[in-house]
This record gives sequence, C-alpha cells and structure tokens, in this order.
Amino acid sequence: MRIVTRDDQREFEFLTDRIIGCLVGGAIGDALGAPIEFDSWETIEAKYGPSGVTGFNEAYGRVGAVTDDTQMTLFTLEGLMRASVRGRTKGICHPPTVVRHAYLRWLWTQGNGGPLERAFGGGGDLPDGCLVKMPGLLHRRAPGLTCVGELERGGNGSVAEPPNDSKGCGGVMRAAPVGFVNMPAEDRFELGCEIASTTHGHPCGYLSAGYLATAVGELIDGAGLTDALDVARRVLVGWEHHEETLAAVDRGSELGEQGIPTPADLAELGGGWTGEEALSIAVACAISAPTFERGVLVAVNHSGDSDSTGSITGNLLGALHDQGGIDTDWRDTVEFLDQPIPGPSLTENLNCEVVEVDLEDGDALGAELVLEALLRLCNLESVLGIERIDEERHLVPETLHPKESVATDDTE
Repeated sequence: MRIVTRDDQREFEFLTDRIIGCLVGGAIGDALGAPIEFDSWETIEAKYGPSGVTGFNEAYGRVGAVTDDTQMTLFTLEGLMRASVRGRTKGICHPPTVVRHAYLRWLWTQGNGGPLERAFGGGGDLPDGCLVKMPGLLHRRAPGLTCVGELERGGNGSVAEPPNDSKGCGGVMRAAPVGFVNMPAEDRFELGCEIASTTHGHPCGYLSAGYLATAVGELIDGAGLTDALDVARRVLVGWEHHEETLAAVDRGSELGEQGIPTPADLAELGGGWTGEEALSIAVACAISAPTFERGVLVAVNHSGDSDSTGSITGNLLGALHDQGGIDTDWRDTVEFLDQPIPGPSLTENLNCEVVEVDLEDGDALGAELVLEALLRLCNLESVLGIERIDEERHLVPETLHPKESVATDDTE
C-alpha cells in the first residue's frame, strides 16, 4: 500500500504534478471544445479554416470558458474528498453516495436545489462545501439532460439497479478524479462504474467511466500510456456486457496507432455523444498525439461532442505529461485556473493536514483542490476502510458498501 506522508516529498510532488495535469488538461480540452460543441466539421472548417480550432475562442461570454464537464469533474473530486474524510472520521462510508451528494450540490449551482433539500430534510444551511462558493460555477453550461434529469429524481442509480438505459457520455466525462484514489485497478474501475451509474444505466455509460478512471489511475501511478490503457482494457473484459465498450476502445486504439486521425477518421468512431464513442475518440487522440496540445486540438476538431472528447483526452494526456507538459499560456486562459476558492480553505472545511509544496503562479485550482486533498485521496484506507483502525474495531472493505449503513445527514 502506498501512503503519502510529509516525508515522501518527492513522491508527493510526482503525484501532484500528474493530478494537476489531469485536472488542468481536462479543463483545457473542455474549453477548447466549448465553442464548437454542437457544430459539424464543415461548419468548424468554414469558420476557423482548414485546421479548425487552433486555440481558445469565445463561449458563454468569455474566452476559455469551461462547461458542465469540468464543473462535474470538480464535484466528483469534492465528493471523493468528503468520502475520504467521512470514512476516516465516522468509520464507515459509501463513496458513491457521498459523490452523489456532491452532484446534488452541483445541481443546486444549476438553479435546482430541490433534490438537495429533499435529500437532507430541508434543514440546515444548504448547501455547504467550497465549490458552491465559486461564482463561476453558478452558470448553466449546456448540462447533459440525463445528468440533470436523474439528479432531479435523486440520482439513486447503481450498477445493480440502473436508473435508465442511457449510454450518454455524462458518466465518463466526470470520472477522471476516481483515478486519483490509490487503490487496485479493479477497485478503481468498480468505483468509477458505480459513480457513473448514479445517472447512467447502460453498460456503455458506466463501463466507459470505469475504464477512464482506471487508465488515469495507472498514469498517476507512473505508467506509460500504452500500459495504462492495457490495464484498463484487461479490467474491462472482466465485466458483464463489456463487448460494445471494448469494441469501441479497440477501434480507437487501432486508429490512433495509424497516426494523427482526421475529422473524417474520427467520424468513423461516432460523434462522442455516448460514453463508448467519447472514450474511443479520446483513446485515438491520446495514442496518436506527440504532445498534449496536439492531442486535445485533434480531439475537439470533429463533428460531435467536442468539449467532452477534448476534456477526456485532456485528462489522459494531462496525467501522462503532467502539468509541466502543458503550455502555460493555455493554462492562464482557462476559466477558474486563476481563481482561488473563496471562503474557508479546504483544510479548515475538511479538517485535514496539508503538505507544503511550492506552486507556480496560476495554480490556484490545483492548490485548493489537489494539494489539500492529496493525502486523503492517496491513502487507501481513507476511502476503502482498509487498515483503518477506529478505536475498538478494525474495518474491512465489506463494511463500506451497504447503503443502509450510510447516514442521511450532510456530515460527510
């Protein structure tokens, strides 16, 4: 088991660079694709020229705006952080439920606080947490209908009890932070699937999320891209109903190995509107890309869900190349990267220690969401309960999962 402590400064900095790279990379890909999300390649080419989009353009009233993809990714991370704290302080936790609560807070930022109030009895000061205090998050950025609709109904789906038959990409586009948790590949895959299945019930909708979480986790641990994707594929084939997602991933891998795909090539993989299509396009672009910048630009220049394919590709390549491999001018342009989170720091909010690491200017997002969370997310016992000693009893993973054991208040 890898436990990151204050004495493991080199390991901590290595993990931090890759985690920040993953988060920032996803936000960059999202922002590049936002202005052209619903455009055909013909429209993109006519507006931007034969190379398509080559940098940031205006969307939602500003250059570098992110969409619901980045918003929900951040709330996934916040939910995992709070699950980690709850597991350590309460002695029991069901992480998908805590992440679901985070998604209800996201839904509140979109103008619908009813499900959140119903979940916690309508009492108390709601919502809490740091992300809801960010003014930039209080905007609707074309949120997915499935995510919104299922969360309005409470977001109570699971792999065992799927909420619907949706295979939309709303499950995979928010799954990358699951890879930050230090656990075996099989467990990362399962956790990614369970979190995605709160809103997306088709196997392609949640298996794609498990695959991305596993691949990101392997990259965070230091694997190369080929090895990371191979591990994710190996775990995928062990799940029921994997055939459609596997076929899509294999098509993406084969295309990427042939070189940089054209928009016409990517169209053969689909538009990226479904989980397996978005993952396939991201895999193709990540495999073929010589640099982070080239990969995310290829990923957004096609007919389809450009922000989601750009975001997922950015997650993979950002984790691979770490934050040092991302152009600083691009980082400085993206929404939120120059904004500290207002209100009490996450350290005070979650009552935990921080490892001191020097940051470059512009790393406010990484500082607040990563440096103050990494100890909790990289300690296996914080989420799984393994090797967690709670005074008189030793918790085992099986004690974590029954939903009936999860308290229904907001003290996560």
